[in-house]
Amino acid sequence: MRVAPPLCERCGSPGAWPIRRCAECRGRRLSFASARAAIVYDGTARKLVAAWKERGQRHLARIAAAVVVETLARPAVEALAFVPADRDRSLERGHRPAESLARALGRAWGVPVEPLVRRVRSVEPQRGLGLKERRSNVAGAFAPARSSPSRVCLVDDVYTSGATVAAAASALRKGGARKIEVVTFARAVR
Repeated sequence: MRVAPPLCERCGSPGAWPIRRCAECRGRRLSFASARAAIVYDGTARKLVAAWKERGQRHLARIAAAVVVETLARPAVEALAFVPADRDRSLERGHRPAESLARALGRAWGVPVEPLVRRVRSVEPQRGLGLKERRSNVAGAFAPARSSPSRVCLVDDVYTSGATVAAAASALRKGGARKIEVVTFARAVR
């Protein structure tokens, strides 16, 4: 597993030092302040994530959290939230990976984990969709579950295009969050 390279301060896209904003983020309003990932979503990470998410290896959430804690600084937030799992996929998998990661991070960092975002509709799997299709697929899929603290860290397992975390962060903003940081275990490098 490779440590994630220098990233855009907003979306986490890779770049050369020093990087401020990538071409995708320049001129675009994002609902989160920053996105950080512990590792690059490469061959080894893909195998680990597939075992964790699709083959029921739930203990890998603790390992992923340990890698995140070792690699990333604790965010200065009042609570951790997580991208809520799709109901049907949760039933198929028997667990909710992003929530498991958030709970393990909450224990390690001493930050409360709160279900601040809820899914209001199912979406098609994002795998194989282009950027525009990913954004429209998750548009309106999330809503605030309740009022949010001002500073929140949104946790997900893998950051690919950022469409899912952007949609979930928008729901957090509607719930009252003013500063949202995104933390993921892995980040796809395009």
